[in-house]
Amino acid sequence: KFEVEMHNLYARGNAIFAFMLWVLTAVTAGCFLTTVFLDYNCPVELDASEIKIRKVSDYASDSGYSDLANFEFTIKADVSSLFNWNVKQLFFYLVAEYTTPSNAVNQVVIWDQIVLRSNHVVLNERISKPKYYFLDDGNNFRNLDNVTFVLRYNVIPNAGYLRLAQASGQIQVDFPAEYTAGRGRA
Repeated sequence: KFEVEMHNLYARGNAIFAFMLWVLTAVTAGCFLTTVFLDYNCPVELDASEIKIRKVSDYASDSGYSDLANFEFTIKADVSSLFNWNVKQLFFYLVAEYTTPSNAVNQVVIWDQIVLRSNHVVLNERISKPKYYFLDDGNNFRNLDNVTFVLRYNVIPNAGYLRLAQASGQIQVDFPAEYTAGRGRA
């Protein structure tokens, strides 16, 4: 009689556990399906100023030097509309895109930030210099008139796929014709 009761106890525990897994699967699928078709677009205001180009030594380059760009930029965006009950965090990154005679597509990440639900939901950043080096693999920055700054972001959900999005608002800037004198000049 004891073996029969244990078998029933294990069978009941297994049934409860299996039912719990089905319920959790249904809730997770519902979480994903209720947010998959939402619009994750966000307007942003970008500005770049104080653009300076320096010639720095680069032993990997054929010419022996590469161009390094420094500038100040601001990012203003209200990202509260991106958060819903399926968004865990947002990963923002600022990309500089440009074309050169040697490379048709150049994309360089120059700044990034993670925004959690509990953090501020308004980006209002004034950065005096890029977080990462904005370095060209040659000497193509002088007189470059097609540098476009774009804010992109990943929406990291609790359930579902990782969404890649781009903010609606970008700027195009012109780089100066001359190098800035100072440290790092060849």
